[in-house]
Amino acid sequence: MKSAVLTGLRQLRIREEPKPILRHPEDVLIRIDTVGVCGSDVHYYTTGRIGSQVVQYPYSVGHECAGTILEIGAKVKHLKIGDRVAVEPAMSCGSCDQCLQGRHHTCRKLRFLGCPGQADGSLKEYFLMPAECCFPIPNSMTLVQATLVEPLSIGIYAQRLAQIYSGAKIAILGAGPIGLSVLLAVRAETESCTNYVTDLIDARLEVAKKCGADWTGVPTRQDIVADILQREPLALDFVFECAGQQETIDQGIKLLKPGGTLLLIGIPEINRISFDIDTLRRREIKIQNVRRQNGCVKTAIDLIADGKINADQMVTHHFSMDETQKAFDLVADYRDGVVKALIHVAPQSMEQK
Repeated sequence: MKSAVLTGLRQLRIREEPKPILRHPEDVLIRIDTVGVCGSDVHYYTTGRIGSQVVQYPYSVGHECAGTILEIGAKVKHLKIGDRVAVEPAMSCGSCDQCLQGRHHTCRKLRFLGCPGQADGSLKEYFLMPAECCFPIPNSMTLVQATLVEPLSIGIYAQRLAQIYSGAKIAILGAGPIGLSVLLAVRAETESCTNYVTDLIDARLEVAKKCGADWTGVPTRQDIVADILQREPLALDFVFECAGQQETIDQGIKLLKPGGTLLLIGIPEINRISFDIDTLRRREIKIQNVRRQNGCVKTAIDLIADGKINADQMVTHHFSMDETQKAFDLVADYRDGVVKALIHVAPQSMEQK
């Protein structure tokens, strides 16, 4: 079978690997149809690491994926051969203190697809997964939409952590797939919420407007803090930092009212960031880290299936398996107005996009 692997910094090749054999009774064999290129995949591609997680070459990446069930283990009851599924990339043990507290996403023994030292990535033709990580999608959903469930579920989890209330004022700093997922989740699950969205790329802000942004701004062309505070003199209730940059963290703190909440979702390429502690302390600003998604995959599927979220707006580029490096270069260099690039591993999924 074909598998995409990193072989060095900004080096990726398609190689042949043995097709996996189903052995565990609670696993399933999936034909991978589509894989989304995530910012974390690109971190591994361009820098070879995220914090303490360092790539050992050759290494396979990819975790935003959807596919079709080809084989099921003897103990699998909720799936059948032929089911199309969205995949939850986090595999938790279910028995540690974190899992027992309902925090499966911070499981002590967590294994995450495409994460060094944890599990292989899904950018390959066939893949084994625990059945509990596979969620059937209805006939009304496409495999492209099923692939978008992973980033969308992060946005839903962030919205739930914030506990946004009706009438809240929020900012989303960074209009990539995660920022847009937050925007879509907030719009779907919160009434009468005013939102401000920023990004460096005009094309992404155009997508944000289609997704329901009330106001957009480009930090390199304007003072977005002054412009937003002119409209909201009492400042904002929540800021979702989705860029992973020191500049956007600083902007977020300046935008928050006393008692406001800064939610950190973006992944910085550096190991340390800093905060204006004087402002944090005097305004009693809360900081909430957002770690992936926690029990939100089914909600994301339902919101798409019910038509409450149009996630297709995020997809801007499609590639075949053989064009994987081209897709990674496009996303890494922020070219051609890219928001979300999808790799169609199965040729038929390219025809059905």
